[in-house]
Amino acid sequence: MAGNTFGNIFKLSSFGESHGKALGGVIDGCPAGVDLDLDFINKELNRRRPGQSEIVTQRKEDDSVEFLSGIFEGKTTGTPIGFIIVNKDQKSKDYSHIQNSYRPSHADFVYDKKYGFRDYRGGGRSSARETVVRVVAGSIAKMILKGVKINAFVSSVGEIKYEYENTKINFDNIEKSIVRCPDEGKSEEMIE
Repeated sequence: MAGNTFGNIFKLSSFGESHGKALGGVIDGCPAGVDLDLDFINKELNRRRPGQSEIVTQRKEDDSVEFLSGIFEGKTTGTPIGFIIVNKDQKSKDYSHIQNSYRPSHADFVYDKKYGFRDYRGGGRSSARETVVRVVAGSIAKMILKGVKINAFVSSVGEIKYEYENTKINFDNIEKSIVRCPDEGKSEEMIE
């Protein structure tokens, strides 16, 4: 299966499945001497944590990361950083009713046709749960880029569009919206 390693200089290889024992990653290309801020990583993990609103899965996961290598005395060593996030709230039996059918708008069908195999228990590698690995790596990348500010937000969902050109964007509103749109009115429309 292709596509499990991302990046050129700062590379992330991810592994694991939504309903497996754990998900994890190996970061290669991180410079030595970066202060590892676990509070910041946990804050970023909390932003993506499921079960926080009615528009996402209600699965409850601790999302606590365990570093296996590449960290010493709170700093990166310049060697590969290995880490895992253990799955604790996977309920594979909840998916038994779709064992022989595909979910609409999910990658089940594509995975089955492309790889000849389908993990119907939460989608396996195609589950949104896999993003937890990217969040950990992204948090470390943000530490390297300390002082650089990047803002992103949702500007459309289907036909609902937030016309933000020539508008002063209140970036504080992004975190207040469960759909991460800075416009309160458009956020409400997107949720509905």
